[in-house]
Amino acid sequence: MKQYVIIGNGVAAAGCIEGIRSVDADSKITVVSEENHAVYCRPLISYYLEGKTTPAKMNYRSDDYYEKMKCEVIYGKKAVKIDTSSKKVVLSDKTELPYDSVCVAAGSKPFVPPFEGLDTVSKKFSFMTLDDTFALENAIDENSRVFIVGAGLIGLKCAEGLHGRVKSITVCDLADRVLSSILDSECAPIMQKHLEDNGIEFMLSDTPARFEGNRAIMKSGKTVDFDVLVLAVGVRANTALVKDIGGEVNRGIIVNDKMETSVSDIYAAGDCTEGMDISCGQKRVLALLPNAYMQGHAAGVNMAGGREVFDKAVPMNSIGFFGLHIMTAGSYDGEMLEEKTENGLKRFFVRDGLLAGFILFGETERAGIYTSLVREKTPLDTVDFEILKKISSSAAFSPEIRRKKFGGVV
Repeated sequence: MKQYVIIGNGVAAAGCIEGIRSVDADSKITVVSEENHAVYCRPLISYYLEGKTTPAKMNYRSDDYYEKMKCEVIYGKKAVKIDTSSKKVVLSDKTELPYDSVCVAAGSKPFVPPFEGLDTVSKKFSFMTLDDTFALENAIDENSRVFIVGAGLIGLKCAEGLHGRVKSITVCDLADRVLSSILDSECAPIMQKHLEDNGIEFMLSDTPARFEGNRAIMKSGKTVDFDVLVLAVGVRANTALVKDIGGEVNRGIIVNDKMETSVSDIYAAGDCTEGMDISCGQKRVLALLPNAYMQGHAAGVNMAGGREVFDKAVPMNSIGFFGLHIMTAGSYDGEMLEEKTENGLKRFFVRDGLLAGFILFGETERAGIYTSLVREKTPLDTVDFEILKKISSSAAFSPEIRRKKFGGVV
């Protein structure tokens, strides 16, 4: 029987477990979990702060999941080395786990810029894990002034989660707009105004030059007094385990469409990897929950001797703030076509006769149809795109495609 080791215990790891078990029902699977929690949905941590969910409801799988999958989970330990000569994974407590194949699903870690005086801030937090959330919750009260550095997805979801629980929330970012990685310069102000209407204050094109205790001196010369600091500048993929054994890494661990790294018997999946973004034809880190699961599943199948590829990765985000929902996918390189409706805004980016990407504001129902056009590289001259621009409907497809895509709906 084989011995599988999975480093990490997030959604990619769950995908890997299930991929292995789809081929190999009995071999040993050992999961190394740095966190002391079973696999959970990280995007829900802000909803916990809002009181909309509980830790139990955030679980990604059932309480008996690992038992049913015949897995051993080692909690609270970190994998520090992969010894390829002896084929063992070494943990932080010197435990050695023999392996036939390994999946590195180690995720990412917060990027903390070397701000001068950061060590003088008494209450500073990241916002990536459930433990981060518990620590932040214990530090705030109704009189807290919270300063969030970073107006990306993590920072803004943190702001939404804290809304109503603290006195004030100020968010800064070196970029000139909110959500700069997914919204263009015309869509971002719409979201910014919506957030401001809900009490979030912004300082854009500005960032701390230094900290003096609970005061930030900004590059602009302005000052911000706060009680609690949240650092949400960005994340970096955990690549060290593969880099240290000579594996190919860039911003993430380089993998092929079978999730193999450049090192024999070492696979990788999830936020720590860098794979092909088919919407732009370039390798990128795509830190997205659906991609993580599908990458993990492909890795597990291939580790167990089966064959599965994951070759349809695209950047994709579906998120809402204070009731305003947006969905984005693909790249924005191409001709922009815009449709304004009573309840929202749609922007489509067309390149070489294909839908390269889109931004949806407000109206996000059945957006999976648009995503499938991007993933499948469906030629737009084979669908009625004039209908699709106005409404996401199967009526835009031929009867043959409808039968194939929508299970016989004609």
